[in-house]
Amino acid sequence: MADSSMRAVGWARSFPVSGGVRAGRCWAREHLESLGWTEDAPETVDDVLLTVSELITNAHVHAHSSAQLVLTWDSQCLHVSVHDDGGGVPAPRSPDTTSPGGRGLALVDALSDHWHTHAQQHGKTITACFTPATGNGTA
Repeated sequence: MADSSMRAVGWARSFPVSGGVRAGRCWAREHLESLGWTEDAPETVDDVLLTVSELITNAHVHAHSSAQLVLTWDSQCLHVSVHDDGGGVPAPRSPDTTSPGGRGLALVDALSDHWHTHAQQHGKTITACFTPATGNGTA
């Protein structure tokens, strides 16, 4: 009989509005290194770090909130979740050609294997999933 148990590892940290984006990227990179992704799946690492930057930025700019970042590796997918205190559910929009913003969720959509938003009583969480190109993430 096959073992149907799931093994997962995860990390969580809150990033304040002041200086949280850079700190979030650095923190996420450390954990991706611990999974061996920086050597085995560097393109996926770049995608994850850009997604972390976009989601933390969205929490700070649109929700005026700290960002709670959770990384969970379940041996198949790295779940990158960012929770903020803002109301409403964000949706990708078509940015105008003169605006420097408005592309964050479109980038998340393009970079991740899939993503979703979950509204909660106090805020919302956006989760993007990434499968390493090599398919050999470790825990």
